[in-house]
Amino acid sequence: MMPFLLFAFVASITPGPTNILILTNSQHYGVKATLPALVSACLAASAIVLVSGAGAGEVLRQYPLARQVMSWAGVLWLSWMSWQLYCAPAVSLSGQTQSRFTARAAALLQVINPKTWMMALAVVSLFAPGGKDTLHEVALMALCFLVISVACLLCWAWLGRAANRLFRTTRAMVRFQRLMALCLLVSAWAGMLA
Repeated sequence: MMPFLLFAFVASITPGPTNILILTNSQHYGVKATLPALVSACLAASAIVLVSGAGAGEVLRQYPLARQVMSWAGVLWLSWMSWQLYCAPAVSLSGQTQSRFTARAAALLQVINPKTWMMALAVVSLFAPGGKDTLHEVALMALCFLVISVACLLCWAWLGRAANRLFRTTRAMVRFQRLMALCLLVSAWAGMLA
């Protein structure tokens, strides 16, 4: 179980589109307002682990075209989101508003992200034991993944909130947002080209 827990931690804490969007949303609206998106993203990723363990993840292995369509939909959507973030004003300092990373968008991001599905397939194929209790074991793994991913994304949310204290001028805040937008764009396209 320890190798799986380490895998779940690394998969959840390393920078990626969801982490960056949680950080930026928290920067603008605070940790409490970011919790619905955070929990939704974690629930969706955990559900994908469970669904993959039940056999649905095999579709992505058997039908590469479905995976390609998901990949392109995900990278285009994340590219649009990075552009929106890049052009956004420094909300916390100027009082202007931008669109939030909603719970629905967070869950949808996990569903259309082939990297989430591949991670779930890796979890099931590497760490789920074979046998008649496989679904029970996968459900336990999905629950552990949920707890770990919530803790990791909370760290990203707190980091986003701390960014407001670090970047005290509007200019510094906009530069930070643009850096995060570029990180989001790079993570989306790096995943596509990998």
